Amino acid sequence: MLKALIFDFDGLILDTETPEFNAWQALYRQHGQELGIETWGKIVGGLGASNFQPLPHLETLLGQALDSTALEARIRAEVQDTIWKTLPREGVHQTIEQAQRLGLGLAIASSSPHTWVDEHLTRLGLFHHFHAIICCDDVPPGRTKPHPDLFLLAAQTLSAAPAEALVFEDSPNGVLAARRAGIPVIAIPNPVTSQLHFEGETQRLASLSEFDFSHYL
Repeated sequence: MLKALIFDFDGLILDTETPEFNAWQALYRQHGQELGIETWGKIVGGLGASNFQPLPHLETLLGQALDSTALEARIRAEVQDTIWKTLPREGVHQTIEQAQRLGLGLAIASSSPHTWVDEHLTRLGLFHHFHAIICCDDVPPGRTKPHPDLFLLAAQTLSAAPAEALVFEDSPNGVLAARRAGIPVIAIPNPVTSQLHFEGETQRLASLSEFDFSHYL
């Protein structure tokens, strides 16, 4: 029986990934280079599988050093300005509301820090809906997705066995983490992650509004 829903945050509840990829892609193109989606995809959803950093990678492609401090500050400002104007993805509110009516436990499991996740959940009026918010601060360093730690801790906090929970994810790293945790997962890619390869058979929806609770109760 389904007892808990576990949501990723970046890219799933709030599409923070498209603005970030677009900003870095624009910088690469300004220097005559392309940032491949598969290269970028190594770090989407979690840093537990790669230490890829876009600016050092660009410097390697160019064979020269750049003003990293100024460029990173510029990218960060551009991305944050866009994200602060962004609303939750389609179906987020209705899925949370229906889960509450059904008495399901709700958790966030994110590879981002609490300072980021908590602030945006509060801004969006969603923070109080979740019984648990598990972030990278809550697991050992290097144990974010695609490692299972975040999802296992979220399920444990909700007093749900892995088979009693369901994960919503947008990225291959996140889907892999859920599988490693033994928790059923549904992929709901955003414009960036829809271009990435998801290994194995993965149920995919265009948005949370397509999720049918009756298939899991």
